Amino acid sequence: MRSTRTVRTAFRWPRRSRRRPAGALVPAVVLAAAVGVLAPDPAHAAPACAPTGRAAPPVQVAQLPDWVESIAVDARGRMFATAYFTGRVHRLDAPGSAPVALTGNIGANGGIVVRADGKLLVGTGNDLAHSLTGDLFPRSRLLLVDPDSGAVSTYASGLGGIDGVALAPDGTVYTTTLGGRNIGRVTPDGRVDPAWARVAQPNGIAVSPDGSEVLVVQTTLAPGLYRIPVVDPDHPRRWISTGLPDALALPDGLTLDGAGRPLISTHASGQVWRVEDDRLCAVASGLHLSTQLTYGRGDSGFAAGRLYRAGVDGRILEVPAGAEAPAGPQAP
Repeated sequence: MRSTRTVRTAFRWPRRSRRRPAGALVPAVVLAAAVGVLAPDPAHAAPACAPTGRAAPPVQVAQLPDWVESIAVDARGRMFATAYFTGRVHRLDAPGSAPVALTGNIGANGGIVVRADGKLLVGTGNDLAHSLTGDLFPRSRLLLVDPDSGAVSTYASGLGGIDGVALAPDGTVYTTTLGGRNIGRVTPDGRVDPAWARVAQPNGIAVSPDGSEVLVVQTTLAPGLYRIPVVDPDHPRRWISTGLPDALALPDGLTLDGAGRPLISTHASGQVWRVEDDRLCAVASGLHLSTQLTYGRGDSGFAAGRLYRAGVDGRILEVPAGAEAPAGPQAP
């Protein structure tokens, strides 16, 4: 994948924390930075996607003082973010607004999604120890967080260290554990299966619009994208395989656009990929150490049709090239 000669953003680990990130794991983060600094611009970059948004560079719309692992937007256009080192959930009411710590340290260092009733589901246990042991000792919790008061309760427990979280139309929740193979499942009536399906090094996760398939990113070993039939979870189907030059791209977060097409953030390549005609293309480049992507919702704030990126650097960027409809300027 295409990479740049310089890293555009710098990130320093907070001295107060001794934890290490599992969202890409320390060696992966170091590798991603090294690739961004040392690798020349090769000719094998993914081809550019057919334009859907504006031909404009990404613009920063928010900054958090932490590694941002995951983001989601509610129907009111408010963004919620999980902060890795502090374990907090933050709320951003609009682009340019200061982040508000909605919770204290609740271990919320994994994925986040918004339920139909507006409540947040947040994954915990994405630290290195829980991630690597999650398959054998599934002890992590999925939390229910009130988006206004910050009240926290346990929605489900007995899952592997939770990295990705995805919500199906029927309310079923799926989770990934990056350091293992297990895909967890929590049904609306509370039944927990920590090993519903298996994909090596599973990371980003999403559910097809009709709820029939679970899509999972494999980050390392043989990066790619899997489709898991909900009616046949024992037989995941490898859908997209990256080429050899992309073996170190470190794909991470996954979201779907309005047409149901997957978009994938990457750490080392710095590209945002989209799946078109069963192939990968690049929506944007130069966004190293990206963790998650999400589309806005509603008519204001982080509005519908706009694509947002979060990353290790704590920056939230709007990516105009990935917009689903023409959009005017958005003030930082």
